Amino acid sequence: QVQLVESGGGLVQPGGSLRLSCAASGSIFSISVMGWYRQAPGKQRDMVATITSRGTQNYADSVKGRFTISSDNANNTVYLQMNSLKLEDTAIYYCYAAVRRRVDGNPTDFPSPYWGQGTQVTVSS
Repeated sequence: QVQLVESGGGLVQPGGSLRLSCAASGSIFSISVMGWYRQAPGKQRDMVATITSRGTQNYADSVKGRFTISSDNANNTVYLQMNSLKLEDTAIYYCYAAVRRRVDGNPTDFPSPYWGQGTQVTVSS
């Protein structure tokens, strides 16, 4: 199986910064996309930022210019640097990865989605 473990959430004042990390482990053959989604109370889970294995980045309009996604492909790790945090950034942040697993020594044909357990980010004065 595949596990995604997040870290770095917490409480921060408006205008502050946080850095989230997510490490994937398990029977991984390759990861094509990693990213971050978030879900605020009473709202749906929305994409925040994604990065492909080739480094192509995609951001939600609400975080462009404030958040930066990066990855360490060799260690199957993705990061989210969050600057100039706003009250509306408060949410549970989930790590995502599209993973081709290694099964009996062979890669699966197509990637499957995997999620972390989520880490709380609270922006409050």
